Amino acid sequence: MLNKVKAIGLAAGAVATIALGVASANAADKPVKMSVIGTWNSMTNYNDREAPFWRGIAKETKGGVISTIGSYSEFGLKGFEVMRMLKSGVFDYAYGLPGYVAAENAVFEGGDLSSVTQDIGTERKVAEAYFPTLEKAFAKYYNAKLLQLYPFPSQILYCKNEIKGIQDLKGKKIRVYATTLGDFVEGVGGTSVTVSFGEVIPALEKGVVDCAITGTMSAYTAKWYQAANYVYTMRVGWGLAFGAMNMDKWNSMSADQQKDMKARLDKLTDSMWEATAKEDDVAIQCLTGKSCPLGADAPLGGMTLVEPSADDLKARDKIANDVVLSRWAERCGKDCADNWNDTVGKVLNMKAVSK
Repeated sequence: MLNKVKAIGLAAGAVATIALGVASANAADKPVKMSVIGTWNSMTNYNDREAPFWRGIAKETKGGVISTIGSYSEFGLKGFEVMRMLKSGVFDYAYGLPGYVAAENAVFEGGDLSSVTQDIGTERKVAEAYFPTLEKAFAKYYNAKLLQLYPFPSQILYCKNEIKGIQDLKGKKIRVYATTLGDFVEGVGGTSVTVSFGEVIPALEKGVVDCAITGTMSAYTAKWYQAANYVYTMRVGWGLAFGAMNMDKWNSMSADQQKDMKARLDKLTDSMWEATAKEDDVAIQCLTGKSCPLGADAPLGGMTLVEPSADDLKARDKIANDVVLSRWAERCGKDCADNWNDTVGKVLNMKAVSK
């Protein structure tokens, strides 16, 4: 861990000196220096949105904000490590998935419970309804100011052997990365298996898992089609992600600087939702279609598309209510579940009740 921290410090210190200016309307404000950790450099959220935003912010603010950014991939970090580093101030700003820290407190799962949301428009309403809850939790547990919630493309299933619908997931070993996804898998009669993202292809090839869950564009860019032949488009999650600032750093900024930073991040967040909605369709087409909108040279996945039937969605309704929501309510406790029912529950017309 010390080596990782040293590497991060060296990377931050290697940034070229940029002419200083003002960060906001207040000319007396000192420039804000930010050390940022983004998600994975193999994915579009980092390459197209996270990294360009922070690499360009010095120019956009005329030197008022000076930042460095690296990815989980570059530093070999895991989600729970990043959150601890954000809390301690190793990073000033961090991106990640709340599901990765849900083991410490189930409240972090509530904005992206498996299978409860089937379209991205509804998921944004869910994220907005749950934002105040997560904002309080980030401040309490991680000394962090939550400033962004944004999605990765929809989380769906990729299987090596033929499946025709939800009933064929019974008995399958399925890769998950979050507790709530495991609840869904066990609800359909499968076995949840934890495998790191980079190990999924060999795990499919060797039969360690039969299927795996990840986002559509993530699966395409990582070439999961080399080991999986069927893609089942039931949405079992959205990979809802966050952007949060160390609270001490946030409090060190002036009111004008805070206002300016929030406005810029709000604009970035909007672009993330818009881009992900488009990427979802593009990725599925590239994975399963006869052409790929990403260009003539973009490889075709050659996978078989399996869409959920009306009966599949009815089965999902039962699993979502009786297993996913019930188990989460038990993990999170009555007050937590009641809060979810008063916020997200009203958006979805669903209720989390432990059994």
